[in-house]
Amino acid sequence: MAQEQSAFMETELRSLEERILQLLQLYQDTCLENNKLRKELADTCAQNDKLIKKIHAAAGKLETLLLNMPDNESQDT
Repeated sequence: MAQEQSAFMETELRSLEERILQLLQLYQDTCLENNKLRKELADTCAQNDKLIKKIHAAAGKLETLLLNMPDNESQDT
């Protein structure tokens, strides 16, 4: 009986060890993926900032062009 319990305990311990190792692997994989996603987010935010600056510059140029256009009403008279 004691031998059976010992064998059962050994099997349970091995199973627990395997599950802990799987959990550690999943944790490491998740950490790597999180780091990758953080970098992608940072890159995307930087790209967004550049695009926003370009949009503001284009809007400013367009506004300047519109303000400098001759007025249609003054040409009709």
